Amino acid sequence: MTGTRKYTDFGEFWPFYLQEHSKPQTRALHYIGTTIVVLIAVAAAITGRWLLLAAMPLAGYFFAWVAHFTVEKNRPATFTYPLWSLAADFKMWFLWLTGRLGPELRKAGLGSDAS
Repeated sequence: MTGTRKYTDFGEFWPFYLQEHSKPQTRALHYIGTTIVVLIAVAAAITGRWLLLAAMPLAGYFFAWVAHFTVEKNRPATFTYPLWSLAADFKMWFLWLTGRLGPELRKAGLGSDAS
């Protein structure tokens, strides 16, 4: 994480979160992890095998941390803002799925790459 700024609400945090995910490869790895997390939750609900839910953090964090440590080369925001980072992961994933991430990236100063 760059700087020592403390975020006091999600609206302030969101542009920072996107800036910490500036590379398309970082976001792609997050999308993979988040998609697997959702699929695990759906599988658990359908099968009633609730122990599957224990795999959700592993699936989500594995891809995210690989992205941060090898692609983005920064410290995951989840270390400082765990709940907002989780919410932002799902917001970024949903906006990407619905084709609405580009404007958010532009507002955060990241150009037009919506992947």
